[in-house]
Amino acid sequence: MFETIGNIIKEYYKWILEGVGYTMLVALVGTIVGLGIGILIGIFRTIPTPRNKFLKVLKKIADFILSAYVEVFRCTPMMVQAMVIFWGFALVNNGQTLDVTLSALVIVSINTGAYMAEIVRGGIISIDQGQFEAAHAIGMSHSKTMFYIVIPQALRNILPSVSNEFVINIKDTSVLNVIGFAELFFQAKTIVKINYETFATYLLVAAIYFVLTYSITLVLRLIEKKMDGKKNYKVLGSQNMDADSYALEMRGGKND
Repeated sequence: MFETIGNIIKEYYKWILEGVGYTMLVALVGTIVGLGIGILIGIFRTIPTPRNKFLKVLKKIADFILSAYVEVFRCTPMMVQAMVIFWGFALVNNGQTLDVTLSALVIVSINTGAYMAEIVRGGIISIDQGQFEAAHAIGMSHSKTMFYIVIPQALRNILPSVSNEFVINIKDTSVLNVIGFAELFFQAKTIVKINYETFATYLLVAAIYFVLTYSITLVLRLIEKKMDGKKNYKVLGSQNMDADSYALEMRGGKND
């Protein structure tokens, strides 16, 4: 078995590397773009209801459309979405299909955006309401409050969920083989059609997926720990402390 796997790697390593490259490209870009979509939707859905009746109606319509988008893409399989988007584009363009790589990026980004919208909404809700009120009290607009105060904190809170979505996207790119996208699983299917070593080929691909997802998980956990900062810290100084006392505290309580 190991000899067979070794021969597969030796003979088809270029195909395998190409599949890994396309898999990581779509997973990374899809996650980043999806996060951007989620942030925009999260900000829009937290905008206070306008007093103007016309704007109020427009916001309700927009909220309905965004809610429909989120629910539709969260409640249908990505494989089905890929077929609908890819062949739907061909239907409205007289059979002319969209570039497969671009299609893959669009499909994963839109799908991820639906999940990210709910993740970001949860992150925004987790921020204490008093921070919104304090920002509005000093005259900050809703957009400035979100971008300078709320979103930076929300991103830190939702980082584990975003990391998990990235790992899921690495695995879910395998469904894009239905539109002919040459990711890792597609390359495995092609290799099997040539060498007929079904078990060995897919065992190798499974190991590659595991290495990719586990390595990314370790890296993202390290980033999460770095963002958390030190667990043990000391608050120096106070509003009632004079300059001499503060300098003494900075020296560790030792007089010169």
